[in-house]
Amino acid sequence: MMAEHKAMADPNLNVVPPEKSPVEDVEAPKKRPPRNKYAFACAILASMTSILLGYDIGVMSGAAIYIKKEFHLNSVEVEVLVGIINLYSLLGSAVAGRTSDWVGRRYTMVIAGAIFFVGAILMGFATNYAFLMFGRFVAGIGVGYALMIAPVYTAEVSPASARGFLTSFPEVFINSGLLLGYISNYAFSKLPANLGWRFMLGVGAVPSVLLAAGVLAMPESPRWLVMQGRLGDAKRVLQRTSDSSEEADLRLADIKSAAGIPDDCNDDVVTVTRKKSHGEGVWRELLLHPTPVVRHVLIAAVGIHFFQQASGIDAVVLYSPTIFEKAGVTSSDHKLLATIAVGFCKTIFILVSTFFLDRVGRRPLLLTSVAGMILSLTALGCGLTVIDHSSQKLMWAIGLCIAMTLTFVASFSIGLGPIAWVYTSEIFPLRLRAQGASIGVGVNRATSGLITMTFLSLSKGITIGGAFFLYAAVAAIAWAFFFTVLPETQGRTLEDMQVLFGSLTGWRAVARKLRTEVVEDGKRDGGRGHVQLATNGRADLNQI
Repeated sequence: MMAEHKAMADPNLNVVPPEKSPVEDVEAPKKRPPRNKYAFACAILASMTSILLGYDIGVMSGAAIYIKKEFHLNSVEVEVLVGIINLYSLLGSAVAGRTSDWVGRRYTMVIAGAIFFVGAILMGFATNYAFLMFGRFVAGIGVGYALMIAPVYTAEVSPASARGFLTSFPEVFINSGLLLGYISNYAFSKLPANLGWRFMLGVGAVPSVLLAAGVLAMPESPRWLVMQGRLGDAKRVLQRTSDSSEEADLRLADIKSAAGIPDDCNDDVVTVTRKKSHGEGVWRELLLHPTPVVRHVLIAAVGIHFFQQASGIDAVVLYSPTIFEKAGVTSSDHKLLATIAVGFCKTIFILVSTFFLDRVGRRPLLLTSVAGMILSLTALGCGLTVIDHSSQKLMWAIGLCIAMTLTFVASFSIGLGPIAWVYTSEIFPLRLRAQGASIGVGVNRATSGLITMTFLSLSKGITIGGAFFLYAAVAAIAWAFFFTVLPETQGRTLEDMQVLFGSLTGWRAVARKLRTEVVEDGKRDGGRGHVQLATNGRADLNQI
């Protein structure tokens, strides 16, 4: 009792008096810590590697118009040229997981920039279709590396209070690169046709050099350092990327536990087995003999990445000039300007999303986003179908198609776009994180490749309006999957994320049990023993 009165008298102790509700203690918002500027800078530098993918997607949408004319390509060859980089990136993302475990997250990003630089140069100097396809292959490897490693590194340096905000940055820079690609299309379209597309593709080598140089100024991931036994280096990085020294100690203890290092081991350098430090046996643990928790995590990661692309976002982004042409926009300049509007809208709404991820939570944003996508895809399909069956130019239908295209990319960018990367980067256990993320990226790029390499043929087979009705149906299935399978991860530390995973449909019962335990623990000891649900003081029990 004396200890209790002493605790009540001391304002520095986080203790709730017995007469207060423990639920009030857990849910009461505390003052948010100031934004960690060092972690912020690291996340920006790492995420900027994603510009490479965005630029390539954006610039190819316009460059393909001129490449088709110069090399006399048919529709199938254009589809393959545009979409094949997604399949090439599969190899890059698969290799990047092992590479990042061997040489570290930071040097893996340098490798990504170097490979993309070579690919951009090759594409710019291509003299025929085969040469151009080889350049696409090399660039695709670099894209796969960048896509896998950027969200993993960002999640591993981010404090829990800002992890959603910071791990959404890769999607922000994908969209920034997309917008730059669209602007490049419009700028270089004024050059002679045989030079314009070469400059569009070749200029992508410039940011890759700058990014590779900037990455060298970043620290290595603290989780990778621990896996190598470099506890002293990891502790120094955590001190700089955490909101407080207490959080840094907690993060280090969690990582040491996940890496199998005793908690009382505090040497600067310790010995870690090769199996733990270099990811040996991870694929077997992920795919052949997964635990129920790992199986649930893997299904969630694969599902969210599959549906992100299967709902047709890359078809809209890559073929927006074709969509606007089908809608009745005939001028090349007007089509490119409308495409820039798509990129601008996509970028603005992804920026909006970053400020809501750690406030609203993953699930509410995700479900709202997909619902908006379903409605806009359905309306876009209706508008294109009306135009396709009309012999007159219907301005209202043209306006509807343009508006719904912008609404679709806005809905995607405010939720499903960034959350796919955020969610995947934070749900995998430490030892499986790099390879698990590479599986997610592989599914993402394979699905994108399938969509982009079949869109023109699909549009001819079932009409362009029918194609968007199909994407709307896929988005509806996605909404049901997300609602059923994906728990809320807001505020959870990376190492205790598995508490909510293990049962595809029973995780809600686990969440209810957690809420009950919080209340009972609080009642037993006056609120002093409540379970910590978040490190940022903003836990919301209803969003577990």
